[in-house]
Amino acid sequence: MGIINLTPDSFYDGGKTTTSREILLQAERMLKEGASFLDLGGYSSRPGASDVSQEEELNRVLPALEAILQEFPEAIISIDTFRSEVARQAISIGAALINDISGGMLDPEMINTAGQLKVPYIAMHMRGTPQTMTQNTNYDVLTRDVLTYFSGRIKEANAAGINDLIIDPGFGFSKTRAQSFALLNELELFKELELPILIGISRKSMIYKTLDTTPENALNGTTALHSIALLKGANILRVHDVKEAMECISLISELKRA
Repeated sequence: MGIINLTPDSFYDGGKTTTSREILLQAERMLKEGASFLDLGGYSSRPGASDVSQEEELNRVLPALEAILQEFPEAIISIDTFRSEVARQAISIGAALINDISGGMLDPEMINTAGQLKVPYIAMHMRGTPQTMTQNTNYDVLTRDVLTYFSGRIKEANAAGINDLIIDPGFGFSKTRAQSFALLNELELFKELELPILIGISRKSMIYKTLDTTPENALNGTTALHSIALLKGANILRVHDVKEAMECISLISELKRA
């Protein structure tokens, strides 16, 4: 899953895709490099990011979505939003799935909307909001608590008629760096839910702070942790760097076949 951030303040590539030309060039590169999906987001979810109105989010996302689908009609587009109305409008234009950082917790209409639209739905684990999540890192037993959260999301999704549910443990969301590593170390436990697992760790602070570097210099560390995630059962990698992620997938797939 290739990331296309349509925001001025995302932690790594904020402000890099603000014109139609830049968006299309990034989409073309990612698709050529092997991306199965493109994930469009108009609301930065980095810790402490400013809130963005629904109108502004729509103004960022919908024109980009239309432009990509006009240029690349076979592209499978995910809409990265926690707002049901943004999801509804994006799906009506041609987006194919919903990627919700809140798992339906920030918009009470989201789960039912996804069920009505009959599209795949990605539910991530997060406590609070992007503005408050760093204050919500207390757990009894981290992995157990996250698994319990997903049990509730699964039950609600099934009741709403969502047929294709994907889970994202939410690395860096309401989790300290140490907690993110602990979660990755126990990732195989999430296979018990018998659902596809999406991993979003690309260039995140759990990597660049551990290596005492910057997001711009965190590609090698990202690849290392992607390898571990794939070995532990990850099914989808959400990435900034598609070519390198595809190489990682190819090598791990060959290893598993050996």
